[in-house]
Amino acid sequence: MKFQENRYPLAGGNIAAKEFGDTKSSAVTLMFLHGWLDNAASFDSTIEALSRSNFDLHYCAIDLPGHGLSFHKPEGNFYPFHDYVDDLYQLLTNHFSTQKIIFVGHSLGALIASCFSAAFPELVQGLVQIEGVGPLPELEHNTVERLREGVISRKRILSKPTRSFKGLEPVIQRRAKLNQLDGKLIEPVIIRGTQKKQGEYFWRHDIKLQCHSVYRMSFRHADEVLKQITCPHVVVLGESGYPELKSRIKQLDTQQFHLKTVKGGHHCHLENPIDVSEAILGLVNKT
Repeated sequence: MKFQENRYPLAGGNIAAKEFGDTKSSAVTLMFLHGWLDNAASFDSTIEALSRSNFDLHYCAIDLPGHGLSFHKPEGNFYPFHDYVDDLYQLLTNHFSTQKIIFVGHSLGALIASCFSAAFPELVQGLVQIEGVGPLPELEHNTVERLREGVISRKRILSKPTRSFKGLEPVIQRRAKLNQLDGKLIEPVIIRGTQKKQGEYFWRHDIKLQCHSVYRMSFRHADEVLKQITCPHVVVLGESGYPELKSRIKQLDTQQFHLKTVKGGHHCHLENPIDVSEAILGLVNKT
């Protein structure tokens, strides 16, 4: 299949997107939000599987700010998840105001999509979280230590030298090992996420993304976000995905969403796009 590359201007810069289908011929847009340090190419195989079953949908996978081909936040600005919600609000209200939006978010993308869906239910017709269950909560007594460590990490990360690689294969193998994936599965993400300069490869993403978070919600706050999601809602977990998510599920009222477990790990949508696409289509058919 052939994707169309588009850019959408926001207040801070341009959001890059890989799209398939036509907004004019489809009233529904599946909006894909990738995970931390991934990019829009993370959903190539999932969209391809979806398109075989439904050609009437419009598919739009964006690069979140700081990732892929999208703009980087200005110097002195970082990437708290609240700002991603603002970026997404600008994108939808300025460029997709006539579309019915169904979010498909993986990991960080699931966190952002869940918070957006709770805050702006009038803009969202459906939500699929892949290896994500709302905001990442934390016990209150960790709040001050997280603030301290998050601020300190900014100085440490910004002082690190820029790393380069002699070829693309070492980058692929490094990420494949880190994410416990076959290199071929993560290769499209690496190609979109790197650039070649003077014979060497460099990451495109903003180094500030590697700074630790300075804040996380309490469990009560995160629970409230999930309670405020009113649209049809599916959570997809990998059988060997993050164990913290399975523990989190046990703490929640599972009547708030439909839970589906598929083969694979944290990037189960790369390992098992067919089953993940079936879960997405199941939700699409309910909206």
